[in-house]
Amino acid sequence: MSRWLKSNRAFLAFLLCFGFFRLAIADWNPIPSGSMRPTLLEGDVVLVNRLAYDFKLPLSDISVAHIANPKHGDVVVFTSPKDGMRLIKRLVGVPGDVIEMQRDVLFINGSPAQYTLPEVVAEPTAHDATTPGIRVTEQIAEQQRTVQFLPHAVAMRDFGPVTVPPDHYFFLGDNRDNSADSRYIGFVPRDHLIGRAHHILVSANIKGNWLPRIERIGERIQ
Repeated sequence: MSRWLKSNRAFLAFLLCFGFFRLAIADWNPIPSGSMRPTLLEGDVVLVNRLAYDFKLPLSDISVAHIANPKHGDVVVFTSPKDGMRLIKRLVGVPGDVIEMQRDVLFINGSPAQYTLPEVVAEPTAHDATTPGIRVTEQIAEQQRTVQFLPHAVAMRDFGPVTVPPDHYFFLGDNRDNSADSRYIGFVPRDHLIGRAHHILVSANIKGNWLPRIERIGERIQ
């Protein structure tokens, strides 16, 4: 055994460094569902900066140092406070914000979002079917992104108002009528945040022909 360890020490050192890098510095996260469509698609694999907000001890939620505060509009990977699953959603509420939704319109601190450039799309559903969707540009809290609504889906379109408590955050999926987000799982504690997703690493059409989506590789997440 000692001879094997000695002859493979460079490889073992690489594995240790790689493991530390992935657990503490950077990670990747596959997208299994459509809750962030159209920003992220099923089959995307995103790069996650684990040092965006906190430096944590590997394999733990223990923060050694705060690096920066999460900001409105960040796309964040976190652990669900409801069932422990890893989720990825958009941050819309920071501590102290008052969040409300009225008929799918998002309000932050009493100010409603503005919706422009509507586009009608056919959104895929189960069994190769589609449902009508409406994609719009949402502008609020000095942020702009594309979100979509599914008029025929059963969803929570009215919510709040609620105040985000200290050290907690409120998240929504960009696919507003098909997302198990903070409307359902509640506020997310800061120590549940894993990191900020910033680019698409690779992508494949897992809902269709499984071919790579070359045009999405390296795309910045906005």
